[in-house]
Amino acid sequence: MPIRKTQSTLARQWELLKLLPTRGSGKTAKQLAEALNNAGFKISKRQVERDLADLYDAFKLDCNNSSIPYGWRLPPNAAIDLPGITLAEALSLQLVEDTLKTLMPVAMMKGLEPRFHQAKRKLNNLEPELETAQWLNKVAITQPALPLIPPKISPEILEVVQDALLENKQLKVSYKKLTVDQATEQTLHPLGLVQRGATTYLVATAFDYSDAHLYAMHRITAASKTDQPATIPTGFNLSDFIDQGALQFGKKHRIALKATLEPDLAKLLMETPLSEDQILEFDGNRYQLSATVNDTWQLRWWILSHGPEIEILAPTTFRHEIAETLQQAANQYTENLQNT
Repeated sequence: MPIRKTQSTLARQWELLKLLPTRGSGKTAKQLAEALNNAGFKISKRQVERDLADLYDAFKLDCNNSSIPYGWRLPPNAAIDLPGITLAEALSLQLVEDTLKTLMPVAMMKGLEPRFHQAKRKLNNLEPELETAQWLNKVAITQPALPLIPPKISPEILEVVQDALLENKQLKVSYKKLTVDQATEQTLHPLGLVQRGATTYLVATAFDYSDAHLYAMHRITAASKTDQPATIPTGFNLSDFIDQGALQFGKKHRIALKATLEPDLAKLLMETPLSEDQILEFDGNRYQLSATVNDTWQLRWWILSHGPEIEILAPTTFRHEIAETLQQAANQYTENLQNT
């Protein structure tokens, strides 16, 4: 039997063993065939019956032949160790590996590394002849913004921060803000870790303040966990913190945005609205937009990225802010053109 065929057969039979119960009347060949097909193995009831016959003696399988169809199960109280992973588990591990690297505690990630390698080997071995194993070649996740290379995070610092977060302990860190040259010493109370695009942020309060802020992990140049318990602000919830727009870098209040849009941009917002209460109305020339949104830098970046396709009408102060930014950009280009 060819090696690739052997690998495919072994993987299928290993998955079949995992499906067998250890008690009750057992599962029929038809039920097992349906479960295997749902797991990505194209197999007939007859092939399952042949596999069960192959495994019968080696694993002392029980066959309940008191009625038709027969039920199959592992021996009661079977101590069969099945350390392998299923095809679905292998696909899941490969899909989430990159995301988990910064969000999973380092010690746990080290423990999972053999499973990641096992998942990759399983998919590589099955890929030539099993369609489901090729799934990772058919799906991808991309960022809507300009793709950036992730900044490097010290593994040692990441582990210290994760340990403090798990144990609810204070952190002593040296943190270098983007706008300054020197790092400053701070005492942080860690509240959570959040992945935003290419960057990982620590959510924390500083010293005795109760307001939570974001600290880019790659800007922490040194970190040590203390024995002092971290203070969690009353009612703090990481999901609520994100929902309030913190990861869009802005204020925590909402504004009633009004604007006019070119048709192409309006059609895009018809498919992916800015808010639940968004309203778009066509006035014969442009679309009139109204939506309640978080007042954030992310909103400003989005508006500026669409240039002349959007004009802000309200709030008035927001309109003036966008207009001033666009004017400064236009002046910069005008000055440069005059000097060339």
